[in-house]
Amino acid sequence: MAEELSFPTGIGTSDPTTISLLGQDLAADLMGTVGFGELAYWLVAGRRPTSGEVRVFEAVLVALADHGFTPTAIAARLTYLSAPESLQGALAAGLLGGGSRFLGVTEDCGRFLADTLAQAGEVTDYDAVALDAVSRARQERRFVPGLGHPVHKEQDPRTPVLIRIATEEGLHGPHLRLFEAIGRVHPQVLGRTLPLNGAGVCGAALADLGLPVEMLRGFALLARAAGLLGHLAEERRRPLGMDIYRAVDRNAVYEP
Repeated sequence: MAEELSFPTGIGTSDPTTISLLGQDLAADLMGTVGFGELAYWLVAGRRPTSGEVRVFEAVLVALADHGFTPTAIAARLTYLSAPESLQGALAAGLLGGGSRFLGVTEDCGRFLADTLAQAGEVTDYDAVALDAVSRARQERRFVPGLGHPVHKEQDPRTPVLIRIATEEGLHGPHLRLFEAIGRVHPQVLGRTLPLNGAGVCGAALADLGLPVEMLRGFALLARAAGLLGHLAEERRRPLGMDIYRAVDRNAVYEP
């Protein structure tokens, strides 16, 4: 007798008359009641977030939605120029650029903070732990994720706002505290002062929400998908892709 196949999932299912998601009736219990940010958190965490957690989480999504003509936005626009019949390809092209320099810093910072806290054990002096972590990174010639920004040289405007929101909601936890401590002590090691960037503070805040650090880049991509869709909508209304392409093409210098 053939073995009966089984593919268990706690996400969702459907039958001819209903759709179930997270144990709820999608149409009757969720639509018009649950916001998209709340649902995204619930899907990953496996539990419904509190109102405070939703506020912090959605603040993160807003913070990461767009940052102007970054490589991700340019890639999306140029792909749309090349293949206007493939909106999904243009959106995917932008998302594929989320890495260690753009967007991926959210996860990199969350991992760095989580690993540092795990190694430190019970923390009573965040500045001391931060100083040791930054010193070790310097000795190993590694960047400290979340430090510095190519545009915001003195302060990333997103950082203090997200810290304030987390504090107001009682969610200013060890990852944010360590991140702030890194901001205070790193000049002693690096010999210069760098701002705590928005992607990094988002990683710290998400980690304090108890979300798995291995998933943090996914939240950054979720947020940026909205921004990229906005860029593509603008590209349809006011095309710039051809100008970008021609600017590079006409100024290319062949150097064999």
